[in-house]
Amino acid sequence: MLISPALAQGAAAAPGGGMESFILIGLMFVVLYFLMIRPQMKRAKEHKTMIEALQKGDEVVTAGGLLGRISRINENYVTLEIADRVEIQVQRPAVQLVLPKGTIKNI
Repeated sequence: MLISPALAQGAAAAPGGGMESFILIGLMFVVLYFLMIRPQMKRAKEHKTMIEALQKGDEVVTAGGLLGRISRINENYVTLEIADRVEIQVQRPAVQLVLPKGTIKNI
């Protein structure tokens, strides 16, 4: 009644209409994977490698922005010296960045 017969017949007569939409959805998932998922997995792998390679004496920045030198390290925690005789403990994954040696001068 509200749809003209020509439009209704034209939509049903289009060959492969359902398959094209599946291809389009599949293409969107592929693009999403390469633009979002894959780079995130790469960053996570790099961060895990960096966390495993931490050593005593490394100068690091934590997720909260604290800057310090690693004085002790164990399986789950890192002890950072953030000032002269001031030490804090943070979880290893909280370390965001390892700085080049000599960046911290006054600790």
